[in-house]
Amino acid sequence: MVFHGVHYIRMKSHRIYPIWLRGKMDDMFRNRNIQFTAGALCAVLVITLLYFLPPIHDRLSWRVDFATSFLRGALRPVSAIPTAEPETLQVVITPTIAPLPLATPTPLQPTPMPTALPASASLPAPTFEQQTMNNCGPAALSTYLRFYGWEGNQESVANILKPRPEDRNVNVEELVYFVRNNAGWLNIQYRVGGDVQLLKSLLANGIPVMVEESFHMDQKYWPNDDLWAGHYQFITGYNDATGTFVAQDTYYGPNLAISYDELENAWQSFNHVYILIYPPEKEETVKTLLGDEWDVDVNRQHTLEEARRATMREPENTFAWFNLGSNLVYFEQYNEAAAAYDQARALGFPQRMLRYQFGPFIAYFNARRTEDLMTIAKYAVNITPNSEEARLWLGWAHYRSGDRSAALSEFKKALYYNETYPDAIYALDFLANH
Repeated sequence: MVFHGVHYIRMKSHRIYPIWLRGKMDDMFRNRNIQFTAGALCAVLVITLLYFLPPIHDRLSWRVDFATSFLRGALRPVSAIPTAEPETLQVVITPTIAPLPLATPTPLQPTPMPTALPASASLPAPTFEQQTMNNCGPAALSTYLRFYGWEGNQESVANILKPRPEDRNVNVEELVYFVRNNAGWLNIQYRVGGDVQLLKSLLANGIPVMVEESFHMDQKYWPNDDLWAGHYQFITGYNDATGTFVAQDTYYGPNLAISYDELENAWQSFNHVYILIYPPEKEETVKTLLGDEWDVDVNRQHTLEEARRATMREPENTFAWFNLGSNLVYFEQYNEAAAAYDQARALGFPQRMLRYQFGPFIAYFNARRTEDLMTIAKYAVNITPNSEEARLWLGWAHYRSGDRSAALSEFKKALYYNETYPDAIYALDFLANH
């Protein structure tokens, strides 16, 4: 419009301004937009930097991890573990797997066992350390080592075994590696097939014990989460009057009472594995308490036989079948192990099972059942995308299928998620030379 010879423009506010002001106003709005964008970017940068400050990161990383997992589970729903083909499954349903043709091991010299245990035992608990995100293994191990005067903490362990905080699992073998290379003045052993009586015997003789067991989560990480996970438990005492162990639980807190039956049930899902750390002068005591179980092969043979009996007592118990498969893998009986794992899959084992135990990968690979290996590896990767073990075995499945490019990609991902992972280093070297 023209008013008194001057061109004007009507703005949305219904105010009337001279048109010569329009350019200046555009510049003003443009500058404001630039300032707003710059301010927003600075705010994002500041928030990002603050997030990675240890005190803030420790508090918020759980929530970020939870949100990411929930969104992934919503977009790609987690189903039950796929089962094997029916004709394959029949191998394990009828008949029962035949006993192994193993040579009879040379028996150890008999050692006297305690005739009676005290009604209770209580070992001094080290200073409690609450685990940070995905850190129950390092936290439990550092607690165990502090029992003997070690001065590190869970970060000392995690920085070596799982540099990435989002890594959700540390294997028993990795814990053993850490102790032997970073606390070599102590001895460490692990065995399978433990029981309540053995734990009590060890505790009564001054040796605390670390076990791996099932853990019931208190929040869903995806819409149909079955809430099952693995957890390490450091046990420092027992009391027959209450029928409980005393555990220094890095998640729930110190001096946690766990009933004998509760521990037994939770322990079965990890083949009743137990870890012993002790000073060298205690070695003869440990040998005495373990008896024949000191011999690793004998220990595995006994545990295999018990796992077979467990499948007969409880044919619907998926963990009994899974343990049978794991002990068969130890003796390189891969076809029989694969058949046992088939039955565990048919019964349905927990969604996160392959985050912690990798026997099915080994069995299917060595039994040349590539399709089953591919199926369960993809399943494991869908649940735990940053699992270096699942990525590795998915890579081997692709390799067996003739897809070297996909195999290379998965091997690289495995090494990315854990740059010290020796199996990924070997796989990449193998692929480069074959």
